[in-house]
Amino acid sequence: MKILAVCGSGLGSSFMLEMNIQDILTELGTEGIEVNHSDLSSASRDQADLFVVAKDIAEGASHLGDMVVLESIIDKDELKTKLVKTLQDKGVL
Repeated sequence: MKILAVCGSGLGSSFMLEMNIQDILTELGTEGIEVNHSDLSSASRDQADLFVVAKDIAEGASHLGDMVVLESIIDKDELKTKLVKTLQDKGVL
């Protein structure tokens, strides 16, 4: 499985999201999940199975496919809760 953290522009916030996702996956003991980051204009549907985005760009990212939409990209608890639920729904956890 591939997860892509996506931000509106630049790569700083998506890189932070990528690192937080990797931390959560390590904490959960998951293996075989690749995590990368991208800005919205460079992201494409074929880059990942799941996209993690902030609420403010969710509408613009709807063409990408399955998304985890975050109210706050700095809230690691929200990220963990939504990521775990999505991975469980997909049968990965």
